[in-house]
Amino acid sequence: MNFEELRPKANAESIIPMINVVFLLLIFFLMSAEIAPPEPFQVAPPSATLDTPASGELILFVDAEGIVGFEDVVGRNTEDLAALDAIVQSYLALCGAPDCDVIVRIRADQQAPAQAVARLLPKLAEAGVRKAEFVTVVQ
Repeated sequence: MNFEELRPKANAESIIPMINVVFLLLIFFLMSAEIAPPEPFQVAPPSATLDTPASGELILFVDAEGIVGFEDVVGRNTEDLAALDAIVQSYLALCGAPDCDVIVRIRADQQAPAQAVARLLPKLAEAGVRKAEFVTVVQ
């Protein structure tokens, strides 16, 4: 008798390893993505003993030399308040109503001159900002 030789069936390639790689890449890119916009410059906030977290939608930066920054607008010197004008416009666009609850967070460097920070507050008040908070770090 002449029997045909049985050949083993070729197993189909599994796509599970490829799916695993795709998910690992997805997780990697999600973790390495920049969620928040970059700060215009690096500041070291002063320390405080309270641990109440600051909340707000608008963050105004003041560096150690007193230069003001907001989002991508940075003043050229301590007298240039272009960033303050930008935050006022953003505040008015967000708020619109006189009883607005939008909080402006001021993130000043611990070495920032007090005169530069104090100069901001009346200008914010003129624009109608009712709530401002200073960002500090907990000791």
